[in-house]
Amino acid sequence: MIPSGSSTIEKTMMVGFLFPDFWDRWMTHGIQKKTVYELRQRINSLEDWITIIQKHANDYDQLAKRVLNQYLFSEAAYYYRITAMNMNLIQWIFPEIGYEKQQWYQRCKDMNQLADELEVDEIKNVIIQVERNHCYGRMRVPEQPRGCVIIVSPIDSSKEEFITFEEHFARNGFATISFDGPGQGETYIINQFKSTLHRWGLFMNEVIDFAASEFPRVPLHLFGISSGGSWAIQGSSHPKVSGAAVVSPLIDQDIKMPDYYKERLSYITDNDENTSVPNLQEFNQVSPILFFSGMKDDIAKTDRLYDLYNKLPLEKQLIEYEDEKHYCFNRMSDILDITADWYIQDAVKR
Repeated sequence: MIPSGSSTIEKTMMVGFLFPDFWDRWMTHGIQKKTVYELRQRINSLEDWITIIQKHANDYDQLAKRVLNQYLFSEAAYYYRITAMNMNLIQWIFPEIGYEKQQWYQRCKDMNQLADELEVDEIKNVIIQVERNHCYGRMRVPEQPRGCVIIVSPIDSSKEEFITFEEHFARNGFATISFDGPGQGETYIINQFKSTLHRWGLFMNEVIDFAASEFPRVPLHLFGISSGGSWAIQGSSHPKVSGAAVVSPLIDQDIKMPDYYKERLSYITDNDENTSVPNLQEFNQVSPILFFSGMKDDIAKTDRLYDLYNKLPLEKQLIEYEDEKHYCFNRMSDILDITADWYIQDAVKR
């Protein structure tokens, strides 16, 4: 049986075969180099994609069990996370909801649950509602959090993809909240709740209000990448937000995207909308924003970023990386360190 969206799947795999940069995203979040190498060497079909990644997932699952038997809990959690990310990569290849996508996503969740149970921090599943639809999230709370970071992921992502970022902020003493919005991850897979600009505006307000109710005595910050960065900028105007850090935000709604990506978006968006980002042309920001940008970004328009940056009030900062492209993946560790320090400085002021 040919899966729905097979043409989009083939285009996606071809991009992965032809362009090494395609894999930077996944390696940043836990996919190992040897997995990527084997995929690029051997992938010829969807079956290859699943078989190769599943084999690597099974290897890391066995590693997790082995070190768990030695009571090495943090190491076991690490390997369970890699297992989960491999399963997440399998479900991601399917652009449309179906049995296989749902099953692989559930396996990803199950592996992350095993890892969650080994963590010192409190981690729990949470839910908000948008237009009477459940949006599913994760909340991680270290002891005595100094602030809360709301992670806003790009539209073609899920909250599980950004657990590595969650862990980084938690190590620096921040609680984290991350939700799958309309068209994303669990919210899309379980409820078939698709993305529109209106729904995303409602979603961002609900997430911020939820975070403020959970952590009323500490500052709230937003962290977003690409389209998630655009919504983090929009969300920074919310009166309960102390500031936002954004990486490669999409400032213009007219964005040049690869064909495979545009096709993927067509499955998760409603009302025939051809954009996943808010209109920031008339944006009036009221809280500080920290920008990160790659000077070789061929997706986000740098001149539009400069236009927005120049009209904002004084509480702003722009950090540029000469050799980085969209997402600035190769500098992500530095970006997370700088961002955490920036949040800490704000928390100290308060």
